Amino acid sequence: MTAGTHRGKLRIPISVSRVGIALIAATTAIAFLALCGIAFGRSPGELLAILTSGSIGSSFALQGTLLKSVPLLLTGLSVAVAFRAGVWNIGGEGQFLIGALGAFLGARYGLIASLAAAVLAGAIWASIATAMRLWRNAPEVLTTILLNFIAIHLLGYAVTGPLQEASGKYPQSDAVPAGATLPLLGNLELHAGVVIAVLVAIAAWYLLYQTAEGLRLRATGFNRSAAKWAGVNVNAQLIRAMAISGAMAGLAGGIELLGVTHRLFERFAAGYGYAGIAVALLAQLHPLGTIASAFFFGALTTGAGELQRTAGISAMVATLAQAIVILAMIAFMRRSKASS
Repeated sequence: MTAGTHRGKLRIPISVSRVGIALIAATTAIAFLALCGIAFGRSPGELLAILTSGSIGSSFALQGTLLKSVPLLLTGLSVAVAFRAGVWNIGGEGQFLIGALGAFLGARYGLIASLAAAVLAGAIWASIATAMRLWRNAPEVLTTILLNFIAIHLLGYAVTGPLQEASGKYPQSDAVPAGATLPLLGNLELHAGVVIAVLVAIAAWYLLYQTAEGLRLRATGFNRSAAKWAGVNVNAQLIRAMAISGAMAGLAGGIELLGVTHRLFERFAAGYGYAGIAVALLAQLHPLGTIASAFFFGALTTGAGELQRTAGISAMVATLAQAIVILAMIAFMRRSKASS
């Protein structure tokens, strides 16, 4: 099986209809949030104005949105790559945390070593689920979720135990060395992780759609039996897909540590691993579409923060919007399939 011969048959680009479905789902979420303003004594137009100004209405807000988009983009890519191979990786949250732990431990050796440690740690953590799948036929949906809880408690133990700050006052680590932090982009309040995340998205697109290895990976997710009959080593593809997926989520955790927080603490992940599922689904599992999807959810997150500060509405509305997007995507895609 060669990429040049069969790429056209298995390549699944974002069609016009799929883009339309994604746009409708995103619009539905925004409209629902606007209508929720009535329950808080605010007009829908006022809430939309606050959301817009808080997310892209100023250079400060736009930079905040871009910073929020970075971990969402990488965890979204993590989900997209795994799902393309037919692997249900729901463990982005845990891989994100383990990547941050790896980055912290590697920070003493410099920035490159810290990022590499984050990638490796995330890949290894995700590969535990793969090993259990191949060894005991344990479904990765279950094992990755359970690994999330293990990672959360492992982080909690670390920041209250061996990695707790020297003063011992708070359940957090000391700050990473200055030499291991991500540099800023010019005079902006944006770190270099923004560029790294976009490059990873482009690399993921190239891998999936321009290489023979990507063709094998997508073929495995499209139909494992057919792929196996065509000579594809299905198990090897599952191992690679999960390792790549975990590496991306781990990198997200490392970038968040080295570019934003600079220290570990409990509740470090802030739901980025789970939000990545919504990002990937809205992007139709397409790596380049994930860039726009991550920006949309990043804008919702920063805009929701402004809603809480200005209108007294909980920032959890951003999580509600993610749920609405997923439900809308499912509804419209089922309707599209039924009509066809």
